Amino acid sequence: MNGAEILVQTLLANGIDTCFANPGTSEMHFVAALDRNRAMRCVLGLFEGVVTGAADGYYRMKERPAATLLHLGPGLGNGIANLHNARKAQSGILNIVGEHVTTHLPLDPPLAADIAGLARPVSAWVKTATDAASIAPLTAEAIAAIAGPPPAIATLILPGDAAWGTAEAKAATTAPAARPRKRVASDVIDKAARLLRSGEPTLVILAGPALKGAALDRAGEIAGKTGVRIATQFFSARLERGAGRVPVERIPYAVDQALAMLKPFRHIITVCTEEPIAFFAYPGKPSRLKPEGCDVLALCTMEDDCAAALADLAAAIGAQDTDRVVQPAAEKRRPSGALNAENLAQAMLATMPEGCILVDESVTTGRESFGVTAGAAPHDNIQNMGGSIGFGTPLATGAAIACPDRPVLAIVGDGSAMYTIQSLWTQVREGLNVTTVICANRSYQILKNEFKAVGAGVPGSNALSMLDIANPTLDFVSLAKGMGMSGTRVATAEDLCRAIERGFADSGPTLIEAQL
Repeated sequence: MNGAEILVQTLLANGIDTCFANPGTSEMHFVAALDRNRAMRCVLGLFEGVVTGAADGYYRMKERPAATLLHLGPGLGNGIANLHNARKAQSGILNIVGEHVTTHLPLDPPLAADIAGLARPVSAWVKTATDAASIAPLTAEAIAAIAGPPPAIATLILPGDAAWGTAEAKAATTAPAARPRKRVASDVIDKAARLLRSGEPTLVILAGPALKGAALDRAGEIAGKTGVRIATQFFSARLERGAGRVPVERIPYAVDQALAMLKPFRHIITVCTEEPIAFFAYPGKPSRLKPEGCDVLALCTMEDDCAAALADLAAAIGAQDTDRVVQPAAEKRRPSGALNAENLAQAMLATMPEGCILVDESVTTGRESFGVTAGAAPHDNIQNMGGSIGFGTPLATGAAIACPDRPVLAIVGDGSAMYTIQSLWTQVREGLNVTTVICANRSYQILKNEFKAVGAGVPGSNALSMLDIANPTLDFVSLAKGMGMSGTRVATAEDLCRAIERGFADSGPTLIEAQL
């Protein structure tokens, strides 16, 4: 076999059977190998940010890595923003980046770039194949690095001659088993238990795997037994929430609101996260959000077994299943009237079915939705951990491929949507059940808010021209139609509810432009 065939066989032998791709000349032997092995699902993205964002969404829902196929340094560069988001979410991804043939590279052809230098800030592991024989062991090594803990991104650089060269190496090298997560020491559990028994105001902040499954249930039992509050940072990679599940507060994005929420607490216990800090620095405001005199205890990190740690802590304070706090179901009244942030959130509450995957990149418009949808049907909530915008529609694409039996609802700001609008084309091509709601306020509204928050004064005409996207007006229905997708424009809450329900009922993708 040639090196590209060895690579495909090794990926499949290690459970990687989906490749999000935007290939070029240097990757054609890998493309040919994919053609010869149909066990690998190949998903084309028309922009590399779609490719990397979809791989992030796939991992968050499947909890298994996909591969990406990217063309040289510029292709990787185009995908870095969503790799940044994936790294912050601690998603596992294997990037395969084509490279020039080794004898051609010293001639400095136009597309030559420092691929390893580009990859390192968003990758825990970066290596280059030297020949076909090196590919199988390197791929196995990369997959082991992805597994963590914590999960990570690996980047394998594949020169053209390594891809077309042949070797008698085994194709199906199996990656080493992932390192087991560490058990949290008993003295840390005991210290946390003493804090909980003290009766002093305490906040438990959860992230990562602690926001789902058994770990979240144990946190709910601890909260019910002791009365402590449970929260997550403003963004979470994936949160299981809704009626019957453990309710989790969210620390506000705005500094003043976050300070007010955190002010009563004497203790903070962190689980798979750090102490809360502001998203940005603002004049005259603190970067650390915890109140003066509040201590922080790290119960566990992403390298630790958080489910076991929370179970040990629950046992230490005598918490049981019957103590668990659960979210009551909210009354699903259908909203009415002209669309605004509040009734848009109410429309989401009224229409989301059980098992829905909610991808939230609504930025300013969606800040109302988190609290309103707390009592919705049980669903997964996915947010932008890295803050680099343009993650919503690609991530929804990857989530839909990971979970084809579950409807996906993506709520996306109009400015954010334009970064990776090509995702709609991939959704149509793959026949994905994704309903995308574009919050069309014709503005980078968050930047108008931030202009004021950082004390930059009153924006004049030049500044406002960089914060406004109404001239010319974006027509998302036409953009969707141009990529083969049905779309509709709504201006009332009643019409939005009907449009979302039609989207869920349709097995393919649809777009709704919500005029706010």
